[in-house]
Amino acid sequence: MNTDDGAKDGLAKCARCGSTEISLNVATSHLRCGYCRFEWSTDNAINAFNLNGDISKLTGILVGSGSSDIVPSTEEILTFKCTACGAEVVIDTNTSTQARCHWCRSTLSMNQQVPNGAVPDMILPFSVEKATAVEKIAHFVRKRKFFAHPTFRAEFNAENVMGVYLPYMVVDINAHARLSGHGEHQTRSYTVKVGDKNQQRYDADVYAVERDFDIHVNDLTVESSSDRLDQNTSKNSNNIINTIMPFDVENSVRYDSNYLAGFTSERRDSNLDQLTPIAHTQAEDITRHKVNDTLSFYDRGVQWSSEQVEVRGQRWVSAYLPVWLYSYQQRKSNGKTFLHYVAVNARTGETMGSIPLHQSRLLLVSGIVQLVGTVIGLVLVAVGI
Repeated sequence: MNTDDGAKDGLAKCARCGSTEISLNVATSHLRCGYCRFEWSTDNAINAFNLNGDISKLTGILVGSGSSDIVPSTEEILTFKCTACGAEVVIDTNTSTQARCHWCRSTLSMNQQVPNGAVPDMILPFSVEKATAVEKIAHFVRKRKFFAHPTFRAEFNAENVMGVYLPYMVVDINAHARLSGHGEHQTRSYTVKVGDKNQQRYDADVYAVERDFDIHVNDLTVESSSDRLDQNTSKNSNNIINTIMPFDVENSVRYDSNYLAGFTSERRDSNLDQLTPIAHTQAEDITRHKVNDTLSFYDRGVQWSSEQVEVRGQRWVSAYLPVWLYSYQQRKSNGKTFLHYVAVNARTGETMGSIPLHQSRLLLVSGIVQLVGTVIGLVLVAVGI
């Protein structure tokens, strides 16, 4: 899919006054001119790329221009000619997709896709303002402050939160599922005496169970940064990011690097061959969840002996999704470090995180609770309850 049709590199000007001083107004999620204050938005990506079509018609593999495999030899230092004054300006796509002309101060933008993961197909603008994110993170930490490590309590500053666009693949999947196994339906429950003890027994009918149905997965989000995919819980709390899902990706717009002004972004560095197994595994999980709604009769459970999910069609587009992120690197007594995150979904405000714990205080409170429970138990026994 050609998702950068019509996209142009170079000067991106305000349609009203011609200024290149453009940034995101988080309150409206629109781009705003820094001079005349005119606001506008780029086209909705779902409509522009025809991503809202019938998923059941998907066949093969469709890939957006910004989702193509990363070419290691791709030039990462690109040179643009400023159309305002004629100077040549260099953009290092490793760190940015914008640069300011050193002669006329105009801002040049890179909006066309290049095969190095720097420019996605679409972007979901921030709509939660920084002040709101700061308060949510501060509230999250406040509720857990009693058990927080004293060094963290002393160093914590919610103002250090950063707005970052994280790279994702948004996937639509057309699949067909076939499951077979056996299920049990309880017909009787009774008690029998075995020696001097009573045992609960059950009678159940056993049925062959088969399910054969189509499954259509819409807007499945898969992380496409290898750093975020690293779920090693001994080193970091990357899994926190997954707990602030979902994002309203249906409101994504065509990529425009002006949306990045004032924020940081992380470049995609994973290809489809690395991400496809992850997406298909999630599709299989969705299949199992869907089929559970049809199994209420089998109150003793169903055991599947065969599970087949045939993917008939899939569509991949890359996206930047917005997160307010607070990070804290804990230095442990054994010399190792652990990276904690508190993250805020910059669309919904959903907040979750991890903080360093004061282990001795946690153990003390746990011991007190256990002791109180033991004392209460002894008192109840003493009074014959």
